Amino acid sequence: MPEIDEKTRTELEAAAFRTLVAHLRERTDVQNIDMMNLTGFCRNCLSRWYGEAAAEHGVDLSKDDAREIVYGMPFAEWKAKHQTEASDAQKAAFAEASKDAH
Repeated sequence: MPEIDEKTRTELEAAAFRTLVAHLRERTDVQNIDMMNLTGFCRNCLSRWYGEAAAEHGVDLSKDDAREIVYGMPFAEWKAKHQTEASDAQKAAFAEASKDAH
């Protein structure tokens, strides 16, 4: 593994994050519950982590502002445009995964 200095590592991580966010904004067909069932995190988790990182750096960022950074629009707007009702199978998979996580 190559030696990477701290500044470059941070820049690479930031680039990867921006690419992930751009990908998630394009893939509106992928529902958060599907992400949670497959990966254990979703867009809301990512926005929460962003907000927590902001707070650690003394940046006052609301939950809604952090979500807008990840979703690319206000969360309520994204939900109205793209979120579908979770199926019984999705809900059951989520319940099972949540049980295992605790």
